Amino acid sequence: MDRDGIISELTPEILLRVYASGIFPMAEDADDPTVFWVDPDLRGILPLDGLRVSKSLQRTVNRKRFDVRLDTAFDAVVTACATPGPGRTETWINGEIRRLYSGLFDLGHAHSVECWKPGTPDNGGKDELVGGLYGVCLGGAFFGESMFSTATDASKVALCHLVARLRKGGYVLLDTQFVTDHLTSLGAVEITREAYHLKLEQALLIDANFYCGDLDAGDGGDLAFRQSLTQTS
Repeated sequence: MDRDGIISELTPEILLRVYASGIFPMAEDADDPTVFWVDPDLRGILPLDGLRVSKSLQRTVNRKRFDVRLDTAFDAVVTACATPGPGRTETWINGEIRRLYSGLFDLGHAHSVECWKPGTPDNGGKDELVGGLYGVCLGGAFFGESMFSTATDASKVALCHLVARLRKGGYVLLDTQFVTDHLTSLGAVEITREAYHLKLEQALLIDANFYCGDLDAGDGGDLAFRQSLTQTS
């Protein structure tokens, strides 16, 4: 790391150690070849027992509007998260970050939750990726990186499935890094840097399991999944 906090020659293994210290990387924009460290005074988290699920979102989940899958299109999810859309003209995801997270995925420390729209005769029966999120797993912590949606509620459904999976798999910390109005509406809160580092220290002692059985297929009709939502509605 140089004196400006900018680093080069990062490896996925180094990045894991950075996460374990409570810091995460960002880039200024897609064209910036470097990354820098961020350790904010206030950290966003989503308490795993505090997800706010509206009645309309609950209906969307129960009706299985989307086919929810895990880790079948990780790079495509990252690309979609980095693609500017309505209300967002820039991205903090550059080529170096894509390379690093692809490496973390290969190591089993990064995952994607994907919402697919089933194909129709109009598009040749091809399923379409319409929403999702990705993040990093370490111990009992999941560090949410980014999400996207091109269909109503798709990213919210992905988040519901993520929270259900983390709860079932023994996780205790869902890090959102920052808090936005969108995340606040879903239950995200801000805590101090000191409080976050304490939670992270405790989470790293836990051997959680992202592939935790009944939810591996992303089945929104699974009883444990539905219970985990209704308990936090």
